[in-house]
Amino acid sequence: MVALRALKAKLRQVWPHLNERSRRMVAAAEAVEIGYGGVSLVSRACGLSRVTITKGMGELEQTPLPEDRVRRVGGGRHRLEVEDPELIGLLESLVEPLARGDPESPLRWTCKSVRTLAGELVHGHHRISHEKVAQLLRDLGYSLQGNRKCEEGEDHPDRDAQFRHINREVQRALGQGLPVISVDTKKKELVGNFANKGRQWRPASTAERVGGHDFPAPTIPRAYPYGIYDLGRNTGFVNVGTHHDTATFAVASIHGWWRYEGRRLYPGAKDLLITADSGGSNGYRLRLWKFELQRFADEIDLAIHVCHFPPGTSKWNKVEHRLFSFISSNWRGEPLRDYETIVRLIANTSTAKGLTVTCRLDRRNYPRAKEISEQEMATLKLTAGRFHGEWNYTVHPRH
Repeated sequence: MVALRALKAKLRQVWPHLNERSRRMVAAAEAVEIGYGGVSLVSRACGLSRVTITKGMGELEQTPLPEDRVRRVGGGRHRLEVEDPELIGLLESLVEPLARGDPESPLRWTCKSVRTLAGELVHGHHRISHEKVAQLLRDLGYSLQGNRKCEEGEDHPDRDAQFRHINREVQRALGQGLPVISVDTKKKELVGNFANKGRQWRPASTAERVGGHDFPAPTIPRAYPYGIYDLGRNTGFVNVGTHHDTATFAVASIHGWWRYEGRRLYPGAKDLLITADSGGSNGYRLRLWKFELQRFADEIDLAIHVCHFPPGTSKWNKVEHRLFSFISSNWRGEPLRDYETIVRLIANTSTAKGLTVTCRLDRRNYPRAKEISEQEMATLKLTAGRFHGEWNYTVHPRH
């Protein structure tokens, strides 16, 4: 026992200064010096296995290795992909069954986590851990990726031309100091103690407790945030509706922006340019949208120019990524328990580039299925543009 303590103390001093090879050789030399029982004693003193020390004793009698090597050429455990040449191909066939393997792969319709992949390989008699699967996938150029929203259906042949037309109209109006707004309805939100996507910093184990289900029963109230983004001044105005998202509600929201902010910011304006999506409550096919714009133009005595983005290109609308994206970021992880919470969170949205947002709650009713007759449409003072008049038109005051 005394010899063991002395040996431990001796090796403890020198051990941190040695590499793998020198530790093995020192332990082997000590075992040879001790003689019978030396391998076991040194193993207990330094922690190396008896097999390692025995190999080191054999190396003491061989030609020394070059100084830059720890093991002889070919020493150490071989990589799994060397010992099992089929491993890489089989792993790729599991990850990409349609591209590289059998479309009837057992993991074709399964969540392909590294643990699932490792389990499938082990089941096929290929020894591997989930950590090794992750390493091999990274070496093969794979990475964890989500879905990418890029498929927009069939492109309209004049899509790019319409984009250029909108850009010219916006630049012309901004150059003249005229109001230019981008409008749309944000995704409707359930009002109540429901989960809201995203996370926020909170003390440990104090996450907001919300309902386990968020099935949209008819009795659950909804919020319909209609946004107006002022391109010239980088300001937003959001009208939060509580009834329905209709064309009447959309134009009422724009009217609210003009009454509360627009007429003060643009006192001498005679024209207003609106960029909007092709569908929804401000779609170019909606008669009610144009009918309500006519009433709006008559009341404020402005010529309202409208440019719609081509179908399937709503994400290019400025209100989406200059206003709505920041609102979603500001209320991430915050349950929208009541309308007051929604209004406060929207109104407190800001960015480093100076975005400010005004928000108000609109509790008025906006009935759906309101039809506009041909006779009523004939009374509109609407002028279609030369280029795609269905997308680009002007509503003039009737007096």
